[in-house]
Amino acid sequence: MFSVQRHAVTSTPRLGAPARRTFFGAPTQGKQRLAILGSGWGGYEILRAIDKKRWNVIIVSPSNYFNFTPLLASCAVGTLEFRAAVEPVRRYTPEVVSYTAWCDSIDFKHKKLICMPATSPVKFARVGDLAENTDPNQSASAVEGSSQKFQLTYDKLVIAVGAYSQTFNVPGVKEHAYFLKDIRDARRIRTRVLECFEQANQPTITDADRRKLLNFCIVGGGPTGVEFAAELHDFLHTDIRRHYPALARLAKINLYDVAPNILGGFDTGCKSKYATSKFRREGIRLLTQHHVERVEKDRMFVTEEGEVDFGMLVWSTGLAPNPLIQSITEAKKDARTKRPGRVRIGDAATIVDDPLPATAQVANQQAKHVTRRLNALIRSSRAPAATPFKFQNAGAARGPKGKETGRLAWLLWRSAYFTKTLSVRNKILVPMYWFMNWIFGRDLSRF
Repeated sequence: MFSVQRHAVTSTPRLGAPARRTFFGAPTQGKQRLAILGSGWGGYEILRAIDKKRWNVIIVSPSNYFNFTPLLASCAVGTLEFRAAVEPVRRYTPEVVSYTAWCDSIDFKHKKLICMPATSPVKFARVGDLAENTDPNQSASAVEGSSQKFQLTYDKLVIAVGAYSQTFNVPGVKEHAYFLKDIRDARRIRTRVLECFEQANQPTITDADRRKLLNFCIVGGGPTGVEFAAELHDFLHTDIRRHYPALARLAKINLYDVAPNILGGFDTGCKSKYATSKFRREGIRLLTQHHVERVEKDRMFVTEEGEVDFGMLVWSTGLAPNPLIQSITEAKKDARTKRPGRVRIGDAATIVDDPLPATAQVANQQAKHVTRRLNALIRSSRAPAATPFKFQNAGAARGPKGKETGRLAWLLWRSAYFTKTLSVRNKILVPMYWFMNWIFGRDLSRF
């Protein structure tokens, strides 16, 4: 594992006692194995920038791609195609060994990872086959007593598994709501939005049912919820209005949040003068200080409103700890977030005495900091000097696309997304899709 600390900590061993090697201690002889858990903003950045000629790199992630999360809202309404928002992990194989799997547990004492494949089980495999190590990468071994799990060993371990969507244990959310954390979520949302309009276009239903189908609810007034509301509003007032003129007038967007204001983590000016006022002028209902009691199929129950029918509910209320992080007992954890301090990066970590928000830029900067130290470690016979991690806030912009004061912010927002895409391929694809949609409109095919 490694530490991301605000202040460097040094210790002097007792006289006659064996010296303890830290994560960034001088390397042993031979090529060391670096295991990376997760392919998000932290894990993928380390995978991309680590010195692969000197490290034997293994990455374990249930997804064999990296999500460029700022573009997911655009993908969910067809502004961009899905592959423009992902980067493949396999770009770095066979130089790097990659397994599409979950890490179930970590044996820190013996430096072993117990993993479960994230792919569908092979039905025709014989149990006896697992007695032999048939791993094509010659890196994994079978786990005794299990026909599915396998284990990996490591010298250094990077834990960047991220976090799950927070539901606050509201009944029915996992079963009936949509999330927006992965490209697969964006695909589901896009399919459902188009399905709602095709259902509403049928001549066999009433106008009352059409209004229910075209009532889109978003729970969570943070950056993700606000950005998706803006993208959905833009979609409804351009392509949907052009191709479903009668139905577009019935469509509504409702944004719910328990806080008194949306974008609570941003400055007041951004919050009240732009996003809030602009949303209200554009007809997006802002229902702050509202509490969802439970969710059922096609409806939810709100304390302040009662029963609310919807065609689609998008749930975006923050992050919950990853089960792997919850299972780790060797690290001190923050009492509020349950994220460990002094170990891991990104959504899976917090810095002791200086907690940072669980955002993409925090994870990305932490990954760059750790990668520099890992590369310095393997290239030198001595341990690199301990340097504290310092977060540099690059800022953020959220809100609906406006025609007056919002135009400059919109252009900066789009240009930032373009410059931050990692590959040359996506630097070409993203502006190309923007241009194509500007000329031809979004594709409304549902398949």
